[in-house]
Amino acid sequence: MTELEKLEAGLDFQGGDPEIEATRKALALKKCAIYNAIDPLDKKIRREALCDLFGTVGENVIVEQPFHCDYGKNIHIGNNAFANYNVTILDVSPVHIGNNVLIAPHVLITTVGHPLSPKARLKGLCTHKPIVIEDNVWIGGHVTILPGVRIGKNSVVAAGAVVNKDVPANVVVAGVPARVIRTLENDV
Repeated sequence: MTELEKLEAGLDFQGGDPEIEATRKALALKKCAIYNAIDPLDKKIRREALCDLFGTVGENVIVEQPFHCDYGKNIHIGNNAFANYNVTILDVSPVHIGNNVLIAPHVLITTVGHPLSPKARLKGLCTHKPIVIEDNVWIGGHVTILPGVRIGKNSVVAAGAVVNKDVPANVVVAGVPARVIRTLENDV
């Protein structure tokens, strides 16, 4: 099994593998550079470029420039979503972003990580798990969302939080690591 086949099967894979790097460069690096060079006032061309970059794009989606990702094709974003400046999504595994999601500047959403074992890290192994951000979520500035996390509907992730485990619906989480600090009324 090649390293790319391992990655696509959800298994740990060898980082820096030539086939994986070629795929990443062909898919996202070039397309992100093109997207980031588009006139920010040209909404039509920006949408076309996002549709070419992402796996799926809903209606009324705004992703401010600059934006960076690993593959792009693994990003699926719903309707009325907004990502502010300097958002990075490392989409080795799928990232599903729901409807009406607000993402503040300087957010990192990463599906990829490394093993805890120093020996495995020295071998260059990478791990990865998908991320789901449900509808009506607000993610504050400088938040980091780690692999395998699901953020429940209507929740708020406070600025600067590091989310390393699932967030229930209708709560505010804050801190490092993020923890529930408040329950929200579901008034939708």
